[in-house]
Amino acid sequence: MNEKRILITGASRGIGKAIALYLAQKGYELILHYNQNEEAAQETLREVQNLGAKAGLISFDISDRKKTKKVLEADIASNGVYYGVICNAGIHSDNPFPILEDEQWDNVIHTNLDGLYNVLKPVIMPMVENRIRGRIITISSISGIIGNRGQVNYSAAKAGIIGASKALAIELAKHKITVNCIAPGIIETDMTKDLPIEEIRKLIPMRRLGKPEEIAGLVDYLLSENAAYITRQVISVNGGML
Repeated sequence: MNEKRILITGASRGIGKAIALYLAQKGYELILHYNQNEEAAQETLREVQNLGAKAGLISFDISDRKKTKKVLEADIASNGVYYGVICNAGIHSDNPFPILEDEQWDNVIHTNLDGLYNVLKPVIMPMVENRIRGRIITISSISGIIGNRGQVNYSAAKAGIIGASKALAIELAKHKITVNCIAPGIIETDMTKDLPIEEIRKLIPMRRLGKPEEIAGLVDYLLSENAAYITRQVISVNGGML
């Protein structure tokens, strides 16, 4: 049994849930974060536990700095330091830039980019102080690399995650903590179910959408001992779109 503790933000559905289910089979102890959808989070928890993993739920809005800090510090104090942190939680609110509302810009930036800071700030020093040779994995997007029409706010936030991850990787390398970023393309989740799929497939050389499990498998590898020398990397999983 692998008793290393892994925090997964946004674990109630989509990519986050796929990561949780995949890692549950590897025996990690999982801390599953959610914000509003408690019913979905409880279902993920049940599925993870049915796979034999030790797991628990925590809830907060990652854009709420004080609440995030309070909950994470309390969990660490009660249950121990994290070995891995998967920063997956995020939102999108799309519109062409000329009609993009101020609130759409603010919400996406505060949640996706500020949320990265809010989650990582309370957990990094405990990892360093306890000499945890840990793993931080951030989830960006192909939009953060090449940009996407109607997603100026989302592309800005996801590009910021890439820059932050690269800089943090340099700072933490001497502590043997790796920081890597995964940039998914179009993945089959609730977030993409209303998109014009047939048109999108034409833009993907592999002519299909990615599966959440294909992201989860990469997360599992980056958490492993074999990935100890991989840091400061942005790994794209997009079927050849770039």
